[in-house]
Amino acid sequence: MSTTSPAGAVGRPLPRTEGEAKVAGHAPYAYEQPVRDPVYLHPVLSTVARGRVVAVETAEAQERPGVRVVLTHENAERLARTGDREFAVLQEPVIAFRGQIVAAVVAETPEEARYAASLVRVQERAEEHDVVLTQGHPRLYRPGEEAAPGADSEQGEPDAELERAEVVLDRTYRTPMEHNNPMEPHTSIALWEDSGQGHLTLYDSTQGPHTVRETLSGVFGLDPGQVRVVSPHVGGGFGSKGSPHAHNVLAVVAARALPGHGVKFALTRQQTFSLVGHRSPTIQRLRLGADRDGRLRAVVHDSEEHTSTVKEFAEQSAVCSRTMYAAPHRRSTHRLTALDVPIPFWMRAPGECPGMYASESAMDELAHELDMDPIELRERNEPERDPQSGRPWSDRSLLRCLREGAERFGWHGRDRRPRARREGDWWVGTGVAAAFYPHVVIPGSQARIEYASGCYTLRIGAADIGTGARTVLGQIAADALEVPVERVRVEIGDSSLPQASVAGGSSGTSSWGSAVVAAARAFTEEHGAAPGEGARAAATTPEETVAEDHAVYSFGAHFAEAWVNDDTGEVRVPRMYGLFSVGRVINPRTVRSQLIGGMVMGLSMALHEHSVVDERRGLVVNQDLAQYHVAANADVAGVQAEWLEQSDTRATPMGSRGAGEIGIVGTAAAVANAAHHATGVRVRELPLTPDRFLVETGP
Repeated sequence: MSTTSPAGAVGRPLPRTEGEAKVAGHAPYAYEQPVRDPVYLHPVLSTVARGRVVAVETAEAQERPGVRVVLTHENAERLARTGDREFAVLQEPVIAFRGQIVAAVVAETPEEARYAASLVRVQERAEEHDVVLTQGHPRLYRPGEEAAPGADSEQGEPDAELERAEVVLDRTYRTPMEHNNPMEPHTSIALWEDSGQGHLTLYDSTQGPHTVRETLSGVFGLDPGQVRVVSPHVGGGFGSKGSPHAHNVLAVVAARALPGHGVKFALTRQQTFSLVGHRSPTIQRLRLGADRDGRLRAVVHDSEEHTSTVKEFAEQSAVCSRTMYAAPHRRSTHRLTALDVPIPFWMRAPGECPGMYASESAMDELAHELDMDPIELRERNEPERDPQSGRPWSDRSLLRCLREGAERFGWHGRDRRPRARREGDWWVGTGVAAAFYPHVVIPGSQARIEYASGCYTLRIGAADIGTGARTVLGQIAADALEVPVERVRVEIGDSSLPQASVAGGSSGTSSWGSAVVAAARAFTEEHGAAPGEGARAAATTPEETVAEDHAVYSFGAHFAEAWVNDDTGEVRVPRMYGLFSVGRVINPRTVRSQLIGGMVMGLSMALHEHSVVDERRGLVVNQDLAQYHVAANADVAGVQAEWLEQSDTRATPMGSRGAGEIGIVGTAAAVANAAHHATGVRVRELPLTPDRFLVETGP
């Protein structure tokens, strides 16, 4: 399945260069970095969803052996910039959500810090709060341009067309609050050296060392040159580590109170549920107007979501309906309500993931209404150009993914009738859903290549969050330089290296790889094929990397088989298959890992993930992995991901497009559609828990 380049690196399923070190436990993550005179931080979190800190009693904690400092809003450093209120840590007594940082203890051991934190008495005055998103909430509003550029979009006359349509589908779908839960919790070590102007070193588990440096230098009024962020290995993030959060600010505040000491701060799993973001719940109303032959005339997608009172964030789940299918009349809207909840943030494929669950479920319902095969319905609504921009596609291979995927999955010959196949106590069904994800290249990343002792060293401040970035960038560099990959060394994960964009939006390989290709070309032009010792060259991701006159997306098709127990309602998914169009695949091993990982996360979304909020206290009650269930080995059976052999040079000079998130987009819809086919029960709210299928459906 690989297409090998002349230099022999791109297209090969090379193992990760750091794989052995990780397996052996030698790869240092942020919290494991050695620092002198380490001390340990433990926060105190609010216990009310909205209110004020009236008083903080710290005497008992301060008297404990080993305690170095107790921080509150009364003695913490005044920050230079607090316009982004997420970073205004310990600056005022206002409580905006349950689990907000209201105090902290730093001690000589983590045990001492944690126990002393339990002795800090915070007197809180609770105020009336609202933590539940309801349809048509009285405080709904249109989000601002910064959070949701072009929040609303309309083409033609969708309302009039809905009235004229021969078939109208009007359905509402709901997705719950979800939490990212990467394997490595969010951790930081902050070291402030107070000599001269002062210098901050932060070892951080982050998806973007330069992003953390720029943000924190502004918050503390420092020159970016005074800050170094080191992040050599990251144990996952799924978006939650795409920006610094309050815990980073708190670690630096503590370090500046104790110069010369490395302040180590690892959030507990429970603390991550309030401090590092979550996927917003959504309420999505889909209205599809179609002719009897299945051709869409109008698409209206209205999404309601929550945000926090601290900081605005919009999931933008309706954006997918602007591009996915041909319809001359369409409208998409987004509305937020600011609740007394923690701040939502990126979670794998934000917007597209919940949005495509709703829209692909609606397409399946429309196919059922028309007694039409769901793949045929999608074929009849294939747009010749991007419906949103009017541009031609750089490569839209969705129909090929659907058709070839159907053959490989064994789709044809199925009985379209729901509840038609039974195996013992289990009803069996199959479902399909399409997937798309925009191609993103972030300009401004810089790569530098140096030659010494027969080896080429590539330096770029990118982050490897478990995706294999080190390996892939080395392959790209080797081919661009036309040298064996064994002669290329890669240095990443440090803000002292050349500037790099954040690892997010499936943009990492595209953005950094384009800079690497540009640097390699500059190196070859300047030094030729026989460079001298110390030769070097650098380049930046070109602004014109993506062809502006084309619409550039990745596409895919998901197929799922679901078994639903007639007595218990339990849903099992023994087979999932995905076929994707992601341009040229640079490393089949790492891409397959990303696609399968996304599909498993989508299965987890479909069957399990749901952050349950106690509306009386504003608390997520299942805030650990014992109660917030993510798909484990017992839940995952047959998962297969494949891709089309392609190259898209309108997307990147490598011919590749992003693959990190498209695996999750559409998966939940495919599973839900399969469960409906099995049982005849249409569930329009995730997750697909057993109780939702224990309804009377007739013979």
